Amino acid sequence: MRPLKKEHSERSGLELTEICVRTSLDSKAEDIVVIDLRGLSSFTDYFVLMSGRSTRHVQGLADAIETELRSKRVSYKHAEGLREGKWVLLDFGDLVTHIFYKNDRDFYDIEGLWHDAPRLDEKDLPILAEAREEN
Repeated sequence: MRPLKKEHSERSGLELTEICVRTSLDSKAEDIVVIDLRGLSSFTDYFVLMSGRSTRHVQGLADAIETELRSKRVSYKHAEGLREGKWVLLDFGDLVTHIFYKNDRDFYDIEGLWHDAPRLDEKDLPILAEAREEN
């Protein structure tokens, strides 16, 4: 296996989050929320939550994110729910992505569980500003 290039091995959780959000927007994800868990969680720095319109869309979002990060030589450590497409979790270490089928997101209420954690907005991730301008 080739060694990890220096520019990829030193990517911060925030850089991974921005790549994930950009890819999600390109793949038409809905209701993207970024939760900053630094200092609140020992297992990750950021959650990116998003919704898909169908189970196929959820699976497509997961595939697009995984492919884009893999092209940057970043692989997920753990994945769940890929087959069912209702709630896909991709764990990239400093970033954990939750991709929900639109109707299941409210039921699991991840945002509610982490209501104390700050949300990143346009000043933190400029890509979010671009998305809001398009809507």
